This record gives sequence, structure tokens and C-alpha cells, in this order.
Amino acid sequence: MHHLKTILAASAALMILSPQVADAKKSKKDEAKVEKTAAPVAFPSTYHAYAGVNTAVNNVTIFDGLGGKIENGVILFADGKIVSVGDSSTNIPDGYQIIDGKGKYITPGIIDVHSHLGVYPSPGVEAHSDGNEATSPTTPEVWAEHSVWPQDPGFGRAMVNGGITSLQILPGSANLMGGRSVTLKNVYSRTVQGMKFPDAPYGFKMACGENPKRVYGGRGRMPSTRMGNFAVNRQTWVKAAEYKKKLDSGKEVTRDLGMETLAGVLSGDILVHNHCYRADEMALVMDMAKEFGYKVTAFHHAIESYKIADKLREEDVCSAIWADWWGFKIEAYDAIPENAAILENQKACVIIHSDDDNQIQRLNQEAAKAAADARHMGFDISDGTAIRWITYNAAKALGINDKTGSLENGKMADIVLWNGNPLSVYSRPDRVWVDGALLYDSSNPKMRPVSDFELGQPGEGDTK
Repeated sequence: MHHLKTILAASAALMILSPQVADAKKSKKDEAKVEKTAAPVAFPSTYHAYAGVNTAVNNVTIFDGLGGKIENGVILFADGKIVSVGDSSTNIPDGYQIIDGKGKYITPGIIDVHSHLGVYPSPGVEAHSDGNEATSPTTPEVWAEHSVWPQDPGFGRAMVNGGITSLQILPGSANLMGGRSVTLKNVYSRTVQGMKFPDAPYGFKMACGENPKRVYGGRGRMPSTRMGNFAVNRQTWVKAAEYKKKLDSGKEVTRDLGMETLAGVLSGDILVHNHCYRADEMALVMDMAKEFGYKVTAFHHAIESYKIADKLREEDVCSAIWADWWGFKIEAYDAIPENAAILENQKACVIIHSDDDNQIQRLNQEAAKAAADARHMGFDISDGTAIRWITYNAAKALGINDKTGSLENGKMADIVLWNGNPLSVYSRPDRVWVDGALLYDSSNPKMRPVSDFELGQPGEGDTK
């Protein structure tokens, strides 16, 4: 009986609640319902920065990643963030470890927008070759992160030789739609989730040109021509647009992993990275993107970008390019070493990328080569601009430029101290910090990465 009275009393109290309180309770109830029905985030980032100490580097030359240069500068970072960047008058508060950077240079951490580390580990063996799901011309349902092997020794080499602190791992490019890419912090981790760059948008790998038509034409199936490439792409986008339309209208749909990724592209949540060499194809791809309402973030291997630099600037599409790789197939023949110079002169976005486990260890030198060719042609490209090609512009293409890619107050303390001008072939990383944590120190043998898989096997870039 006592229990019944309590229930009745509570019911009476509920009946005299004000409308505002009732609305608030209804709102909370709705929120709880949403939380209950929302799907959990699949494979979330579990990245946590390693511990660091408050650090100041003074008497150092600083390239800020935005094109600027500070002689005799000072940089402070604490709690994983950049605190201050300035000239010699910058105050260093108590409690900071001070490093004398005389004769050395500071840059943001180097970023490679096109890597296959982890999905094609180095040294490579067939058993670890997991980068191409080439069983269909379109495989938007696959995710590169499900192939990444975190213990790939190439990650360590990329850090100690190239100062790489972030990188995008791409699938493909045998097929038109290779799947989702993933952006990683270059840190030691047992799992790929522990490397996933927090809140970085996914990328989507596409390819045009010779690769898909060669692979599938060779099997006697579509596409075997460039027009076949576009036909398959467009037909797939038609299906994706229909799928997204149902999602947006609230209609029940049968879950389709590939369509989910493509709908994410059409919504602007997933960024398109399109492998494409020829300028005429890039122009067609941009038209196809307009037809279906998505945007190409960057063309990769964009050897002929110089022919349409103005169009790329107008569409705000980056060109991820090599300094001088060319001629390894017909669509790679019409290359010029001044590609970056012409793009930069037209104020189009330039990125120097690797697509290679060896070249990722020296993107600084690749940027230097492109800058030297620019100057030879008569373009005034500063050292700071060349550094921007491998830092801020790369971060922009990955959608993480609000967090890293330049040395600005409040950004992640992803920093490389070089033992000389990073655009010199003689310069190497002296120290590398990721989120303010010192992960490599050339003077400390205990901080050189050593892989179980390389013991007794001196390999390219080996640092042990």
C-alpha cells in the first residue's frame, strides 16, 4: 500500500509540471532516443599523444609552413600545442626546456598526402600486399585502414629520415574507385586506430586513365577505354545519388557500405583524391564532379596540371605532384619539371607527394628540386613557399589545416628540427616532435626506431 501511495504522489507531481519543464523532459527523452538509435562510430580513433615536456627552441631559423621565414627565431610549445612563434625578442617563461637551435632550422612536421605505407609495407612481400582491391572497377566499400599494418618499418624511416609526422594512406589505384583512405599520425602504435588522426575527414581514392582501363580491359571487361572509365563512374554516381536521396528523405534503405561512402562524398564529408595524369582528363573529371554535385579535393600524380593551372585555381583543386618523375607510361610523358612553378605562379595549390616508401623519406629534397627548377625558369619561389608545398598545402588537402601544417599558436606541436636548411641534400631531421612529444632524437641511439623485422638486415633508410 505504501508503495502505491508513493507512485500516486509521483504521478500527481508529474501532472502539475510547468509546460517548460515538460518540454525539457520531452527534449531529453528525444535526445536519449537519438543516442539510443544512433549507430556507433566504426573504428574510431583511439590516438593519444605521447607525453611531452614544455620546450623552447631559440637561435633557430624558422619556416612557418605558410611561406614565412624568421631568422634567429624562437618557438615555444607546451601541452602538445604551439604556444608562441617569434623573433629573438620572444620571452621564454620559466619551466621550459631550452634547446639551442643555432645553425639549425625548424619546420612544421612534413605531411605526405599520398602514401601506401602499411598497406604495402616495406620491405614488401606478397603476403603483405594489401593495397589494391582490384576485383571490381569500383570498390567504394573498402577502407584502407583495414589493410594497414602498424608495424611497417617504413613508418619509422619516414619519421627519422623525412620528418614525416602525418600521412594519408590510400588504396588503389588499379580501379576507378579504390575505396576510403585514412589519415594517420606517424606514431608508434599497436593498432591502426591508435594512429588515426583525430577528427580527420576520410578521403576517397579515385583513379582515371591507363590503370583501370589496362587492368579491366586486360580481363576482357569494362572499362577498357577512357570513355568506358567515365561510363562506369557516372553509372555508379547515379546509383549513389539515388541512395543519398533516399537517406535524405528519411526512407528506410538496405545498408550498403559502398553507397555509404559515395553518399559521404556527395555530402562533402569525404574528400576526393583523384589519381589523374592528363590535363584533358582532369577537366572532364571536374565536369563529372559538377554533374553529380561533389568536389575533387586534389588530383594526384597530376603531371599535366601546368596546362590547366588557371582552371585548377578557379575550382580550388590542389595538384599533388612529383618534382621530376615522368615517362614510366604514356600518360606520364608530357611532364615538365616546372609543373610546380607554373601552378604556384597561377596561385593554384601545389603539393609535393611521394607514392613511394623511399621518396617519403626525402620529400624535403623533392620540394627543393621543384623550387630549383622554378628558379631556373625565372619564377621567384622562396624557400618558405617550397616548404609550404609539403606542410600547409598538404594539410589543406587532407582537411586538417586547422590543426597542423603550420607553426601557429594553438596548433598541434608537430615540429621538425633540422640540422641544416631542409632544402639542402645534406640536411636531416635532428629531432621530431608529434603533439609536443619528442619521438626522435638523432643524438640519442635509444630513440632510433628498430624493427624486429629488420634485425641483421640493413635496408634502405635503416637508422639503427
